Amino acid sequence: MVWRLLQQVRLLDPVNRQDQHVDVLLEDDQLVAIAPAAVPPDAEIIPATDWVLAPPLVDLYSHSGQPGYEARETLDSLLAAAAAGGVQHLTLLPTTEPVMDNPAVWQALRQQVPATAWTKVRVWGALTQGGKGLALTDLGELAAAGVVGFCENRGLTHWPLLQRALTYLQPFGKPVALWPFDPALAANGVARQSGVATRLGLVEQPVCCETIPLLAILELARTVSTPIHLMRLSTARSVEILTNEKPPHVSASVAWLHLLFTVEDLTDYDPNLRLEPPLGTAEDRQALIAGIKRGVIEAIAIDHTPLLYEEKMVSFAEALPGAIGLELALPALWQELVAKEYLSALELWHALSTAPARILGIEPPRLELNSRNFVLFDPTVTWTVTHQSLRSRAGNTPFWQQSLRGQLVPFSPSIHSGRTH
Repeated sequence: MVWRLLQQVRLLDPVNRQDQHVDVLLEDDQLVAIAPAAVPPDAEIIPATDWVLAPPLVDLYSHSGQPGYEARETLDSLLAAAAAGGVQHLTLLPTTEPVMDNPAVWQALRQQVPATAWTKVRVWGALTQGGKGLALTDLGELAAAGVVGFCENRGLTHWPLLQRALTYLQPFGKPVALWPFDPALAANGVARQSGVATRLGLVEQPVCCETIPLLAILELARTVSTPIHLMRLSTARSVEILTNEKPPHVSASVAWLHLLFTVEDLTDYDPNLRLEPPLGTAEDRQALIAGIKRGVIEAIAIDHTPLLYEEKMVSFAEALPGAIGLELALPALWQELVAKEYLSALELWHALSTAPARILGIEPPRLELNSRNFVLFDPTVTWTVTHQSLRSRAGNTPFWQQSLRGQLVPFSPSIHSGRTH
């Protein structure tokens, strides 16, 4: 048994909106007291003013390589990456092979995850067969099997089909995650319509390929009570629409990289910044951050998308879209948004933990005594993003071989071990 007193650690409690420095007592790796009345005489005293103690993170949606794409990412490496990034609850998109469109596939995946780890994993069931947007899956059977909700990972513009799905799912109370995206309007565009994209010679994707389906989904939402979650919002116009039109049972999220980069960052044609939706303008980024601050956009999603080297290291337009992020999102967002005072620490943690849990219909993580239900984050530690430092098998990230500030504090054998400055 090892006692440790963290002196004046910064305690963040987004559920109760508390941000304060306080002494915290740990027994081995469990939180046993906040502002303890008495401290064991053999306790290790650790100055922790720079550290943050807070509930674990909850990711709304990320891609699993297993089953079907194990060369990109296995479940073991995915769970290890989530743990290294402070993500306790991981929610998998139905983009496996085969697609998660029937209970048998869901059960097969469950059998591949250890029982202790499965409590941290949730799965979106596919809304349509094969994820092709043409016919609905057996929604009732998937709901009974235990999927957290239903997701259409591609743009679904078959409005009668979507209306039937939303109507049918009303009694289940499970969320339906939709990406407002019209592939026909996108016309193979790979960069946000802007002067920058024109100058770089990249095929442009207009704002309306997001806003037109967004408006249609919001109109359908007025006819049902089914919880709807809007994924991957990326434009200032979408934030404006949501500000004026969003019903109470509709929530929204933005993928984390859209809060850090803009179309201006494409000048080097880095294929790791080939994303879908594409990076927006500086005005889009500012509006998305403001949307989080005002609660118009409730959550930040990591949308972890592992890809092989050969799938990314091609020309920008030919690269598959997506980037990893489970281990990178928290430090990058903290340094760019919290350290620079675009968001408060509580606002960021709420968007990464409390809000995603509520959207998924699960209990938000809380700081609980006599439990390991917390993360300890050091925003000052510096580390380099390499295969040696990442748990994920993939390396498709714009931060590759760059330094990041911020990392979880390990607990054993010594709380100071394994940390590099």
